[in-house]
Amino acid sequence: MSVNAVVGVQWGDEGKGRIVDYLARDAEMVIRFQGGDNAGHTVINDLGKFALHIIPSGVFNPETMNIVSAGTVVNFTTMGEEIDNIEKISGRSVDNVFIDRRAHLIMPYHCLLDGAEESKRSEGQKIGTTKRGIGPCYSDKASRMGLRAGDLLDEDWLKGRIELLLPKKNRDLEYYGLKTFTVEELMELCRKWKDRFGSYIIDSAPVVREAVESGKKILLEGQLGIMRDNDWGIYPYTTSSNPTVAGACNGAGIPPKAIDKVFGVIKAYSTSVGGGPYMTELFDETGEKLRSIGGEFGATTGRPRRCGWLDLVAADYACYMNGVTDLALTKLDVLDSFETIKVCTGYMIEGEYYSHLPDTLYQEKAKPIYEDFKGWLCDTSKCRTWEELPENARNYILEIEKRLNTHITYISVGPERDQLIVR
Repeated sequence: MSVNAVVGVQWGDEGKGRIVDYLARDAEMVIRFQGGDNAGHTVINDLGKFALHIIPSGVFNPETMNIVSAGTVVNFTTMGEEIDNIEKISGRSVDNVFIDRRAHLIMPYHCLLDGAEESKRSEGQKIGTTKRGIGPCYSDKASRMGLRAGDLLDEDWLKGRIELLLPKKNRDLEYYGLKTFTVEELMELCRKWKDRFGSYIIDSAPVVREAVESGKKILLEGQLGIMRDNDWGIYPYTTSSNPTVAGACNGAGIPPKAIDKVFGVIKAYSTSVGGGPYMTELFDETGEKLRSIGGEFGATTGRPRRCGWLDLVAADYACYMNGVTDLALTKLDVLDSFETIKVCTGYMIEGEYYSHLPDTLYQEKAKPIYEDFKGWLCDTSKCRTWEELPENARNYILEIEKRLNTHITYISVGPERDQLIVR
């Protein structure tokens, strides 16, 4: 068996797409196991620069089968736009992406309700939703009121489901003073989705099982990071699914014993988008410098990311919870011009020292304890081997590796495919 999972070990936006793109060159199957089009992966390769939202990053390898799996939520309208954009930039047709029958559908009312619910929250309680309907769709899934991709293939079944759920949805929309829908409006939209994607909707369970049992190279791809996990993240400022390796097993239909390696992706500093505690956030010119050099703006929304120093307490928690076997350190080159680099190694919370990550309430009160490291003040973007990196950069990497007790296998020094050091 050869099943590898790629997970984020921070708040998301760690550069997972860049690592998945690299690993997918040899993968026979890439499975997106959770989330929707509310977050993105930026991929730069010889075909161009792409912001992927729901499409798996293995799409650029024509020999790779890409599956948007049962753990995801899918808006077929935005998926179609994403595929059109990929085809326009790359000059290639996208015919290697499939959708599991069990993936839940993001309907127009989900997006409307998402924005309305967020607008009702006070400033301090805002989650930071992208208003793409992800949360309401997962809520419907949990309450057994959802529609699934496979429903599109049986019009009578689909109509019955819509007739069952629509009265409640329209009542919710009326409460916020929003547009309501008729059964026929939604049926017409679903017919359009079926016309375009119907032949790509599959039962992935037997396909994935055959791939696992025959030893094919499979890559499991999530979005966001553990700090946005609905169980183990900064609840309630979380996503509505589980972007962990455990979530990968559930969402992709892979037994835990089948996973050989877990690649945790960690940025050389840290960023966060949306609300909630973020202990190392910088509100000064240093934070702005990280944002500017790192191009820290959301791939999906374009909104500026919150920036700060690397938090090794949170990263250690993430490595343990995910059983990370290998780390990929990204954006090392962003730190090239910093004379001093800080790393958070603990917190002070109400006068007490914490070496572990506490619950959200206590994270809100946490003050980071930093250790300083000497910067290297030279260009690392052209380095392609460990030996070519400046000594202070190597010391920084080795300290991260030591603190997290996990081998750093990949070091990214730029967005291009070849700007990667393999140890």
